[in-house]
Amino acid sequence: MENRIKEIMSIVFETDLSMIDDSASPETIENWDSLKHMNLIAVLEEEFKITFSDDEILDMLNYGFICKIVKEKLI
Repeated sequence: MENRIKEIMSIVFETDLSMIDDSASPETIENWDSLKHMNLIAVLEEEFKITFSDDEILDMLNYGFICKIVKEKLI
């Protein structure tokens, strides 16, 4: 799951996979803007067949939190 999230983030943010680590965030990834953030949310929801709340979407601002929230949804 974590590797798939990295792959999705790499594609959505048009960045090298090596740039996606636990601290990956809008501050470390130049292409991470609000529109691409919403694209990421849509792709994650489709890929994992889950739905995020507004609060979760606002919290999903780094790779670590994204993995944590997705993992919680899949349990």
